[in-house]
Amino acid sequence: MTAQRRFVRRTVLAVTASVAALTLAACGNDGDGKAGSGTASATATGGHNAADVSFSKEMIQHHRQAVEMAGLAAGHASSAQVKSLAAKIEGAQAPEIKTMSGWLTSWGEQVPQDMSGMDSGMGHDMSSSTPGMMSDADMGKLEKASGADFDAMFLTMMIEHHEGAVSMAKAEKTDGEYKPATKLAAGVITAQSAEIEQMNKMLGKG
Repeated sequence: MTAQRRFVRRTVLAVTASVAALTLAACGNDGDGKAGSGTASATATGGHNAADVSFSKEMIQHHRQAVEMAGLAAGHASSAQVKSLAAKIEGAQAPEIKTMSGWLTSWGEQVPQDMSGMDSGMGHDMSSSTPGMMSDADMGKLEKASGADFDAMFLTMMIEHHEGAVSMAKAEKTDGEYKPATKLAAGVITAQSAEIEQMNKMLGKG
């Protein structure tokens, strides 16, 4: 009887371990064979509409140009304030580009091609209908400027650029359905409105 009880106990333990292993495997798999992607899959299933898609695509291009503009400051600006602001803009908007690109991918939408920095003329005129976007000629002038001239030009252009972003974000808050997108839009409005006020003061307009 003792040997039989030991055998039964070993059998029960083996079955329990197998069940636990199957349970862990299920938790690490989202059903499509990709272990550990359950969180991304859950994010992808959030309801969205055409306004969310348009906002994400246009804001990605908008942010890319702002990041490109901000990247010039380190080597062209003379003001420490301008350099600091540019670094702040780049630090905030680069991660948002990745976030919005992830949304588009999860929705089965194409992420806009990054044309920034190209010499074809398409690099800056990515979307002439997008509010606040600088023209190729504007970007060319900024790239050639330096010192105090760059500082003034950068601030003036970035104010216009931010105003366009705020306008786009307000439209997304009104028309968008995807909560993370409308939340990001609210953050854009808050942060960039404050930066517009800061830049106006730096230009002596505040």
